[in-house]
Amino acid sequence: MPNHLVVPFKKTYTAPIRSSVRDYILHHTEDHPDAYRSDIAQWESLRAACMNTTTAHHSSDVDAFLKYHAQLVFVLAKLPSDINLEISYAHPFSTSSSIPVTLRSLAFERASVLFNLAALYSQLAAAEDRSSQDGLRRATTYYQSAAGTLSYLSSSALPKLKFPADAEEIPTDLTEPFVRCLENLMLAQAQECAWQRAVADHYKDALIAKLAAGVASLYASSLEAIRSAPSTISSSLPSTCMTHVETKERHFRAAAQYRKSIDELEANRYGDELRRLMDAEVEAKKGYSLVKRSSVAPAVIQDIKSLLDVLQKNLGRAQRDNDLIYHCDIPASTAIDPIPEVIMVKSNVPPGLLDPKSLIGTDGILFGDMLGWGAREAVNIYNDNKRTLVKERVVETAQVLDDEAERFVSRAWSGANHSHLARLLRSLNLPASLEALERPIGLPPSLLKKAEEVRLEQGPERIEAYLDDVQRLARRAMSILDEARKRSSFFTPSPNHFEQAMDILDNEASEDEAARKQVSMSRPLSHEANRELVAKEQRYRSILLEAAQSDLTVREKWEESEAAIVNLTLDEEELEALVPSTTVSIDGKISRANNQTQIHARALRGLLESLDDIRKDRSQVVARAQRRVEVDDIKPSIISVASNVDRWEELTPAMFVDLSDKELAKYDRFIQELAEGKKNQEGILEAIKSKNEQFLLSRKEDPAVKDREVVLHRLDMAHAKYLEITRNLDEGRKFYNEMASILSRFKEACKLWSNQRSQEAQSFYQSFKSLSIQEGPRFPSQKSPDEPAETSTAEQPSPQRHKANIPPLSSAEWEPQDFPPMQRPIHTPSRPKQKANLPSLSSPEWEAQEPPQTPGGPAASPNRPKKKANLPSLSSPEWKTEGLVSPPSPEPERQKPSMTLPSLSSAEWETQELPPPPPPTERRGAKTPRKQRR
Repeated sequence: MPNHLVVPFKKTYTAPIRSSVRDYILHHTEDHPDAYRSDIAQWESLRAACMNTTTAHHSSDVDAFLKYHAQLVFVLAKLPSDINLEISYAHPFSTSSSIPVTLRSLAFERASVLFNLAALYSQLAAAEDRSSQDGLRRATTYYQSAAGTLSYLSSSALPKLKFPADAEEIPTDLTEPFVRCLENLMLAQAQECAWQRAVADHYKDALIAKLAAGVASLYASSLEAIRSAPSTISSSLPSTCMTHVETKERHFRAAAQYRKSIDELEANRYGDELRRLMDAEVEAKKGYSLVKRSSVAPAVIQDIKSLLDVLQKNLGRAQRDNDLIYHCDIPASTAIDPIPEVIMVKSNVPPGLLDPKSLIGTDGILFGDMLGWGAREAVNIYNDNKRTLVKERVVETAQVLDDEAERFVSRAWSGANHSHLARLLRSLNLPASLEALERPIGLPPSLLKKAEEVRLEQGPERIEAYLDDVQRLARRAMSILDEARKRSSFFTPSPNHFEQAMDILDNEASEDEAARKQVSMSRPLSHEANRELVAKEQRYRSILLEAAQSDLTVREKWEESEAAIVNLTLDEEELEALVPSTTVSIDGKISRANNQTQIHARALRGLLESLDDIRKDRSQVVARAQRRVEVDDIKPSIISVASNVDRWEELTPAMFVDLSDKELAKYDRFIQELAEGKKNQEGILEAIKSKNEQFLLSRKEDPAVKDREVVLHRLDMAHAKYLEITRNLDEGRKFYNEMASILSRFKEACKLWSNQRSQEAQSFYQSFKSLSIQEGPRFPSQKSPDEPAETSTAEQPSPQRHKANIPPLSSAEWEPQDFPPMQRPIHTPSRPKQKANLPSLSSPEWEAQEPPQTPGGPAASPNRPKKKANLPSLSSPEWKTEGLVSPPSPEPERQKPSMTLPSLSSAEWETQELPPPPPPTERRGAKTPRKQRR
């Protein structure tokens, strides 16, 4: 058996590569899965070639691992690590019955392939014949390649291996301490091969000692790496492996001192020779003590034993020579020079790992025509950023600044009812006051247009229908939430809540409460386990209650404005009759606005037109920005940048941050134009405010104009309220539809949780039931004496059932009942059979056997005990009655069927409604007379 350790393979299992990759390409890329059919098939074949971990391997198998790893490097440059492909690998030192670790990670696949490549190198090295120089040379090369592969795994693959937070188990063999331990072990065994070559080539003892010290140092590094790791990692390495490494370390420390002692002898330093032999013997004894307490390879035991024998022989010789001839002082261990370490090996990373392209070439790369996942993600991030930028900095800013005045921004009333401009114009009663002055008779065109809009849309009927829809959707959302609340039982069950929940079959709380009455369960109560669901339910309910309050506000708006909105549905003649004319004043005289009022009115009209021009310019800015978003495509630029990166390098979104910022800068000009428009608008609003004050002063004395202005303003406000209410109702319907979808998913989550809890409770109940059966049956006759016996005639079993369900008295099943041994009668041969037949449990004989009170009691009568001991046969009809009758002669042929009776744990026992047995005190009293008779 070899005296070196090999690294076992990580056993793997078949993975659904085809289905997972096709699904990812179909749903996350712009390509079609069929375009990569050959790539997927090649991926599967490459992985299958690396799955053979049981048969003997050849050096040609290394190429399969190298090529598969190279393709994985290119695949990870095109696909993210998580494509929903579950990959399973077992721990290399686990048993065959252990559960493998399963992760959805291509990085896990790559790290495991590298680990298995290192294991292959170690197995090839251990398989070499180290009795020859060529075998030693090849073994040294393989061990160094194994160490180099593990070093590459630690530096390149492990940093990219991220474990999800919800992972049930992480692969402890793919951690830094574990890999470093194995790397140092491979280097130590490679150094041991170099030491063995030096011994075979008869190098100088001083050099061999230095090589041995290097071997011991590498074994010590391997042992330290695993001992300093967390217990979860260090415990995953078998204890025999650690004993092997420690024994090797002490073996080569002793060997180094032994070889150095020979060098000291040749230099006539006899005291130093003795000290080194003594130190070597101490190390060898410690190593040999380790292997005697543990099961390691016999070759290792033989090596340390042989070295110990040589050391003890040379130590005896050196001590005799020194005592008889040299008489040299023996220095302390700290006084002699330490042996310098010479390490002839290093971690050689295979060239195929450093340059994967050299193994495949340019044309053989899997998914070579696919855009890398990092580049695709960068495109998606840029598109989200540009839409967010235009929406928040351009569109929403424009809406805030938009003029909601009726005359100019009729389309913007629904989008910005509360903007500063709208509030200002409403407070100034513009433009209704201008229309009342400029059109003294008839209706303004803007009012006619608005009235026609409301009339064509059947405004009042539309609002009523929307209100009904909102109310119906609100009730539906609340009912879904209430149903989820019942199903998940969010509150500690109260009587009322329990009654409501009785109609729901899977009501978890009622099941939990009922189950706890039958069996003790070590799990949280319902109101503790469902806190997360409770929090969600309360949040959703709060949202619905706030929405209901908003619905009430909208309804109040409609009730306040219903009459005015209904007026807008009148035809033109009826509507004109509602609006007073300014051509005739209240006293019947013709009224005209004075010239000063006309001047102010024209100035106000000019300012409002300027305001409208700013609004139009702003809408054009928004339209241009939105068109820019639609045609803006950063993908060609990202592809150009990605083409400058090596194809095997993984592209990440962070590589394209500078390009994304540069492209987003093109939207700054739209933001700047809006800022300039905002500044101009503020100046015009101040001018309107000032000019309006002059306008109002000039027309104070004209009541007719004022009356007309008030009516036009009310109609104007009615239209604004109409748009506001319909918009609010549209938003409400959309809100409740979205909430219904969210609450439906929440209800399903509650159902799932409730079902899981129900299954848990059922599992507890089944476990408790099976435990109760194992502990032993309880007879129906073992009821408390205080419990009433159920003696209903309809419930009494048939005579056949009585005879079939009583075990023989010789059965071991009667032993747990602690009945006293029966005394065999001697006057008749049939008596033993009758004595073994117990009377009915309801027989008065059980009640008559009281402890003796006086010498003249029942115990004094010699015949009385015998009569009571003469029990009927099991087949006797006495078992069917409640009283005691004389037993018939037993029939011998009936004894055999009694041996086929069921066990006491049979379900048949549960069907017998037998009366309770006599109290325990009465049973003990019944035994006393029999003892006295004896």
